[in-house]
Amino acid sequence: MWKCHGEGVSTNSASTWTPIGFMKTQSAKMSDLERRWFLADAEGKVLGRFASEVARILMGKHKPLYTPHVDTGDHVVVVNSGRLMVKGANKPDQKVYTRFSGYPGGLKTKTLKRALETQPEFVLEHAIRGMLPRTKLGRRMMKKVRIYAGPDHPHESQAPEAIDLA
Repeated sequence: MWKCHGEGVSTNSASTWTPIGFMKTQSAKMSDLERRWFLADAEGKVLGRFASEVARILMGKHKPLYTPHVDTGDHVVVVNSGRLMVKGANKPDQKVYTRFSGYPGGLKTKTLKRALETQPEFVLEHAIRGMLPRTKLGRRMMKKVRIYAGPDHPHESQAPEAIDLA
């Protein structure tokens, strides 16, 4: 809201217009950040909803100091990723992960059902990566997530706080 001379602003000011209620936007600096460790249990959770909550923590959107161009997120340890669920009766058979080697006949496909049996960490990692920025910043955020298929993890010394997601 701007006021002109004669509307409550003294006439001896240097400029004609004066901002009223002007506040500066705070931008997070690396020195202001305090990284925390969270432990999330994926047992019985829906894949997409759980992945979006983990991505939110990795980006730092759960903090009041969130800045889009700074990595303000925290570390997340995910256990029991092999026990994730998906909505939809046919999704485990219809959702397909593909990769291509670049050579003729080098297209490899794997269904969600088979991937959950053989590589449950890959399924969750793929979902989380798709929800992060596709930049250097997103790759740096992805390094802060650790995914394990079972209930055990080697990060006890970081004392991760248990958090209930989705």
